[in-house]
Amino acid sequence: MHLSRRRLLAFGSSAVVGSLIGAPRIVRAQAAEFTYKYANNLPDTHPMNVRAREMAAAIKAETNGRFDLQIFPSSQLGSDTDTLSQLRAGGVEFFTLSPLILSILVPAASISGMGFAFPDYDAVWKAMDGDLGAHVRQQIAKSGLFAMEKIWDNGFRQTTSSSRQINTPDDLRGFKIRVPPSPLWTSMYKAFEAAPTSINFNEVYSSLQTKIVDGQENPLAIIATAKLNEVQKYCSLTNHMWDGFWFLANRRAWERLPKDVQTVVAKHINEAGQKEREDVAQLNAKLQQELTAKGLVFNSPDQAPFRDKLRKAGFYAEWKGRYGQEAWTILEKTTGKLV
Repeated sequence: MHLSRRRLLAFGSSAVVGSLIGAPRIVRAQAAEFTYKYANNLPDTHPMNVRAREMAAAIKAETNGRFDLQIFPSSQLGSDTDTLSQLRAGGVEFFTLSPLILSILVPAASISGMGFAFPDYDAVWKAMDGDLGAHVRQQIAKSGLFAMEKIWDNGFRQTTSSSRQINTPDDLRGFKIRVPPSPLWTSMYKAFEAAPTSINFNEVYSSLQTKIVDGQENPLAIIATAKLNEVQKYCSLTNHMWDGFWFLANRRAWERLPKDVQTVVAKHINEAGQKEREDVAQLNAKLQQELTAKGLVFNSPDQAPFRDKLRKAGFYAEWKGRYGQEAWTILEKTTGKLV
């Protein structure tokens, strides 16, 4: 709970007025009992933030003003790695983060982003709403964080470039590509003999614009909302990884909430996550046409050669060893055999 001196004074004044006129609900309307910050790295127009604003309003209404969720989009509170540190310290109470970046703290988290593993969304949600998601949440809990039940969608990731189309694994050889700060990404692109560079998302546009890297990879919804098409020419629909966002809470902050408030907050966050999934799927379905009209050139490579390349390079075997037999068996329940 974060209350400034000014807000404490305001709260106290309201309490006096409320006691005089016999209307204690006015107290709650004047100052929230719990004011929590929620940070994310996406533009304000992305479905995540649209649904988050609806969610925050619904939570405030159902708790009669006891819980006020303040939203900070577009990395306003710092880069992904900075904000993760703030979340762990309690400076930020909520943060949505890709499992692939979360893996710097919780190594098991990145298993959901295994390269060329999930064939479609049906397989993704079967895994993430089922045993694989439950396994990852258990690992997250060991790190002092709490993960909501429903993971939010970021989408299947595509590859953009200012210099070349990616049609085969050979097209990635020597390719300078921006990747998020995650060992799994770096490992996969090194298996393709590319030149991956870890850069936080808030610096991606400028890095592409100044040619620090030739390309990047992200779902179409992010490519569009971040206007990366302005500094890229080609988009190859590689679908090389599925990516989402765990809705994370600082565990101490979460446990400070009374059980009835926890129930309301979790319910609306998970419902908003479900709606955001539908939004992203619909958005991605129409974005190819819109981005084509803006000059981005698309191609659709065959995934099989990429998967074969990773298998022959020992990529899957290496990560099976890192995650362990239990986690890998859960993954292959929905993806089929990868090794």
